[in-house]
Amino acid sequence: MKVKIEIEDGLPEDEVVIRCAHLNDEIVSLQNYIAGQNNANRHLPLRNGETDYYIPVNEIYFFETEGREVRAHTADRIFVCPYKLYELEDLLPGGFMRISKSSIVNLDYIYSITRNLSASSIVEFSGSNKRALVSRAYYKALVERLHERKFKSCREEPPSPAHKS
Repeated sequence: MKVKIEIEDGLPEDEVVIRCAHLNDEIVSLQNYIAGQNNANRHLPLRNGETDYYIPVNEIYFFETEGREVRAHTADRIFVCPYKLYELEDLLPGGFMRISKSSIVNLDYIYSITRNLSASSIVEFSGSNKRALVSRAYYKALVERLHERKFKSCREEPPSPAHKS
């Protein structure tokens, strides 16, 4: 793997581009690592009532639109978000994914997906009783991304040896 740094004056923000012949586990790991470094301490300005909060991005389970508002859900609270979903897609790290026209989820918190072939499937989250709907159009891509993120680590870690007495 070749690593190259190019310095360019006037860039609005730093950008990392990965060029590869094909996508493999090593490239996905590298992308996830780089994205995590940049967004580890990022906070979003959110509102609840008359109070402004600055919530770490990694504490947000999902975003959904309700009427004209975008709402951010944490494990136990709901906040109003000043951004539109399409703006959030550009702002959020790679661990977030759109799952319908009205929702973006944090893949790290997904606990289960109850599949429904005739309508939207239901996503449930770890540490919360909240649910979000994934549309049929996004279902396959969601399952593939989850497989990439969650099962990749199983392949990298060797099984622990069984203790025999």
